[in-house]
Amino acid sequence: MALRDEKFIDIHQAEMVFHTRKGDFHALREINLTVRKGEFVTLIGHSGCGKSTLLNLIAGLLQPSDGVLLCANREIAGPSPERAVVFQNHSLLPWLSCFENVFLGVERVFSATESKAALKERTNAALALVGLTPSAQKRPNEISGGMKQRVGIARALAMEPKVLLMDEPFGALDALTRAHLQDELLKIVAKTESTVVMVTHDVDEAVLLSDRIVMMTNGPAATIGEIVDVRLPRPRERVMLAQDPFYAKYRTTVLEFLYRKQIRVAA
Repeated sequence: MALRDEKFIDIHQAEMVFHTRKGDFHALREINLTVRKGEFVTLIGHSGCGKSTLLNLIAGLLQPSDGVLLCANREIAGPSPERAVVFQNHSLLPWLSCFENVFLGVERVFSATESKAALKERTNAALALVGLTPSAQKRPNEISGGMKQRVGIARALAMEPKVLLMDEPFGALDALTRAHLQDELLKIVAKTESTVVMVTHDVDEAVLLSDRIVMMTNGPAATIGEIVDVRLPRPRERVMLAQDPFYAKYRTTVLEFLYRKQIRVAA
């Protein structure tokens, strides 16, 4: 998939200071980042470096203390269906079926412009996209953790967001389920041409999925330390990439930043 050249998300001199009873906590400083339409960007860094804070700023769940964030040339002033969020916790309503959990979001976004039949069709299409049609009528306690995360992804995609924001969506899953969902996400993003910003702690996940890896410095007052352009062809196959010298190079570059440069600075 060819990326478009124009800025789609534009973050300029963003700062985030939290005012607490113990005093001000400077979480992020001088964040400057652009994301192109159709690009997959991961945010990686040690715990406490502000990755989720930055994602929440893009989502509009937080407002910056200073600076400006734009999406499609409009200032991000609050949450919007154009920026859908998939959290580490699937956040499904336990008394609703998989279909109903997805339909709830679809109804809120499209009920004013689409018939109920169209809303149901949109919901079914999203569940089919993540391979959950057979489980549509099951409730969350009747499906696996990986399937719950797929429902969360389906709910986000069903709203046809301009940007898909993901906060470690596979972090709590076992290795095999995680690998399977990473492969599924690659296929879904290729099909939908979504713009994605994803928080991860997993170096291999970042290299496998990303067009660019944004590496954050340690907090407090964390900022962007380095950005790696991942020039691996798509579609990507994890088994083949394991033998690719460029894959190993990108992986080493990220590890060098995280486990040598940052640890040395912290010391």
